[in-house]
Amino acid sequence: MSNDEFPTDTPAVVTCGLPYANGDLHIGHLRGYIGADAFDRALETLGQQTAYVCGSDMHGTPVAVNAEQEGVDPEDFALEWHDQYEETFPKFNVDFDNYGHTHDETNTELTQEIVRTLDEEGYIYEKEIQVAYDPDADQYLPDRYVVGTCPYCGEKARGDECDEGCQRHLEPGEVEDPTSTITGNPAEYRERPHKFFEVSKFEEYLTEFLDGLEGTSNARNQPRQWIDDGLQDWCITRDMDWGIDYPNGGDGDGEDLVLYVWVDAPIEYIASTKQYTERVGSDEYDWEQPWKGEGEIVHIIGRDIIQHHTIFWPAMLEGADYNAPRAVAATGFITINGKGLSTSRNRAIWAKEYLEEGFHPDLLRYYLTTTGGLQQDVDFSWDAFQEKVNGELVGTVGNFWYRSLLFAYRNYEGTPETDVSEGVSERIEGAIGQTRDAVNDYDLREVGRAATQLAQFGNEYIQRNEPWKLTDDDPEEAAQVIRDCVQIAKAVGVLLEPIAPDKAQALWEQLGEDGSVADAHLEDALEAPPRNFAEPGELFEKIEDDRVEELNEKLEERVAAAGDDSEDGEEDDEDDAETESDDTDAGEATDMAAPDDLEPLADERIEFEDFQDVDIRVGRIESAEGIEGADDLAKLEVDIGFETRQVVAGIKQLHDLEALPGEKCILLANMAKAELFGVESNGMILAAGEEADLLTTHGDAEVGERVR
Repeated sequence: MSNDEFPTDTPAVVTCGLPYANGDLHIGHLRGYIGADAFDRALETLGQQTAYVCGSDMHGTPVAVNAEQEGVDPEDFALEWHDQYEETFPKFNVDFDNYGHTHDETNTELTQEIVRTLDEEGYIYEKEIQVAYDPDADQYLPDRYVVGTCPYCGEKARGDECDEGCQRHLEPGEVEDPTSTITGNPAEYRERPHKFFEVSKFEEYLTEFLDGLEGTSNARNQPRQWIDDGLQDWCITRDMDWGIDYPNGGDGDGEDLVLYVWVDAPIEYIASTKQYTERVGSDEYDWEQPWKGEGEIVHIIGRDIIQHHTIFWPAMLEGADYNAPRAVAATGFITINGKGLSTSRNRAIWAKEYLEEGFHPDLLRYYLTTTGGLQQDVDFSWDAFQEKVNGELVGTVGNFWYRSLLFAYRNYEGTPETDVSEGVSERIEGAIGQTRDAVNDYDLREVGRAATQLAQFGNEYIQRNEPWKLTDDDPEEAAQVIRDCVQIAKAVGVLLEPIAPDKAQALWEQLGEDGSVADAHLEDALEAPPRNFAEPGELFEKIEDDRVEELNEKLEERVAAAGDDSEDGEEDDEDDAETESDDTDAGEATDMAAPDDLEPLADERIEFEDFQDVDIRVGRIESAEGIEGADDLAKLEVDIGFETRQVVAGIKQLHDLEALPGEKCILLANMAKAELFGVESNGMILAAGEEADLLTTHGDAEVGERVR
């Protein structure tokens, strides 16, 4: 692993969190797989050798539970979903170099080998622990066979994770008030020997690892709290039949135990890379270089599994003498129409649904990768989708491509025979540099913006120079303008390929280029297009209002049919975790008296759904100036990631306005617009107390990040 700028001379492996073989894919899942695919493609445009690998996560209690409910073998149950995922991903242009699964021979052998090594190196020990037991079913209850209360935050929790509260990983025996999901009866705790991985030995190593970790700030900052709180050793075995056997089970050591799913799941990253090498040969790609030699490992994951990838996984890799990841980039969640994505309430946009509606996959790829930064939450609505597609892809990129190439074809039968002007060449070089910087910053939104901003420049360039007026009066200048525009069009195609590969390839073919645009590098954006090409067609279609109305009605009807209190037994996705804090029993008073000068607490409570409707964002103040004629009011320009908002705040007498630019703040983004002293205010800055102490963030939350 290095921290050299991409591209490096050593191979990279890019992975995304494994899809759990337990249900249909929706756009919340697709954000990660598409994001990792786009990043892998972007690396390749820089000239980086890569392998993009993944696989289906086949083990764990949810698979066993659902297979049992359907009366089928867990392997058959999981393989059916695995096959469906393999068919679905290519339909969204997610192009894995290898896609395996955790139950295959390669992963099984690697997992047992790594666990055996950890044992031999003294990092695994056996300990008697309290394990939930259902006396009526006469069996121990691993993970999701038990539910109860989180000992850390008091929220409802599964046996292995506080999924509705603090998101912490939970060890067997930690859940309070355990209840069996098999019979619904209270469970009891019994002592049982299990194997533990001594994560606590890696505290110093993990601190240094996080200091050098690249990716998103949430993946670096979240784990530091767990280290500061003191690392807990990790129970790596479970009482169940479905999974990979503990490697020494045949000798009575670990007998009847399988490895916890989170042991073998990340090892699939290594196994899948190895399978890729076995298929193409080590001369083309050597799996051992990134994992054991010199190479780059990049994980793109969901925010809910940061702990597994930044604490447990690097500790396992270090203990077994494998390389640690160079970067972990954690995506934010997806909301639907401003509310949490919920599979049980059918408030989701399903992968199959999107395809059945006839939309091109590149439209969704563009929306998910360029709406907000990688670690920011992204809200999906059909209205916002229409606005982004019509405005940026149809109105900017598609419009420029079509008008430039059509004019070139009709007047010159292709690319005019002249060189690109120096100013346009420099502008393309700037977009190339912008893309290179964005890739090294793990900023997919900026990768997309580099392409669309170049297309916008092209639109302005052709409009400003009006070549249709020059063809008779100054044909040489007209040819120069169109030559420049065709070059810009090609450059936009090269830059946009990681985000919208099919559409970029369609443009490539319209230009008469040979081969695949996926094989082009950034520098090819400046290579001359072919002299001749055929009449082009329009590559993007506008989404009409009535189509959006129809889609909104379908979604509303579906959610209504499911009902808000659906009891279909399906867990809500992590995006729908409802964390309603209640530290004391109802009606119980604490023994701490409030100071007399504090405003009393409001008696009226609001529902969590109401809170979800409040859109609070991290912002950065770009400028601040007093409003003439107003004693207290100041006009602020606040960047909230998606856009810059003008906000009026009553802080003129309480803050040094000249010192505010660059400061982080918290903005209520969906506050109704207002006009104060003739100045429009589009949002509200949050502050505490009479001195207007501006609220900000303690860590490195990105501008635009949603406050929850």
